[in-house]
Amino acid sequence: MISYFSTKGTNQPAIVIAVLTLALAGLVAWSGRDSGSAVAYAVAAVLAVVAFLIPQALMIADQWERAVVLRLGRLVGVRGPGLFLIVPFVDRVAVWLDQRIQTTEIDAEQALSKDTVPVNIDAVVFWQIHDPERVALEIIDYRQAITRVAQTSLREMVGSSLLSTLLSERKQGDQLLREEIGRKTADWGVAVLSVEIRDIGVPPALQDAMSRQAQAERERLARVLLGQAEQEVAQKFVEAADTYARSPAALQLRAMNIIYETTKERGATILIPTAMVDSMNPVNAMGIVAAAR
Repeated sequence: MISYFSTKGTNQPAIVIAVLTLALAGLVAWSGRDSGSAVAYAVAAVLAVVAFLIPQALMIADQWERAVVLRLGRLVGVRGPGLFLIVPFVDRVAVWLDQRIQTTEIDAEQALSKDTVPVNIDAVVFWQIHDPERVALEIIDYRQAITRVAQTSLREMVGSSLLSTLLSERKQGDQLLREEIGRKTADWGVAVLSVEIRDIGVPPALQDAMSRQAQAERERLARVLLGQAEQEVAQKFVEAADTYARSPAALQLRAMNIIYETTKERGATILIPTAMVDSMNPVNAMGIVAAAR
């Protein structure tokens, strides 16, 4: 059995059947001992040979397993899941393949991005065997090949992308990697289901520079927003001044409202010069205050 393929454990049902057959052979030989029947001994011998061959002929594949069977070195077919038979000493199970979803971890250490920044990227590839025959015949070690192809594709993606793109468009990077790795492994009978980038590491010095850049950008935006707010407030003041200029009564009402609000909240007494009271039309002003109370 080749070590880099999945190996099969002990075939317990076949062993049990072989033991029972061997016990039956012993029982037949025992029954023919007194009579000395040659037929009984022949039957017992045949049963003993069958018991020896059962573990070699009776195979069981689990639901997720497939067995690639060769007959005298030539492919017979793919067997499983469940019970199947092979011809002992003529057929053999070359490999057992696991068709469940499997994962491979990859990393690109110190790969240079398009803007010549050293980047460390860790990713996980989720893949599955969809054609056991091609996996067994087309490639020697499919697991190692998947790892090598994934690492190469990851480095190619890093080298063709800017660091800012890698950091901001991670989902797009996952999709590109899945398509690139899947295109290369499809000829081997392996389908790439997804690729997920787990971490993107940049040098500490560059991290500090990026942090300062982000802080400066936030300060710039804050200053721009503050300037826009001041511009809007100034515009409102200009509009209010135009309104008060066209309507002196509105200005007087606003002044009385300010006086009322001040005395209401603090309970203070405000002394108003006589000239200011006369300009406000005291009769109307007292009426407004009385109405407000």
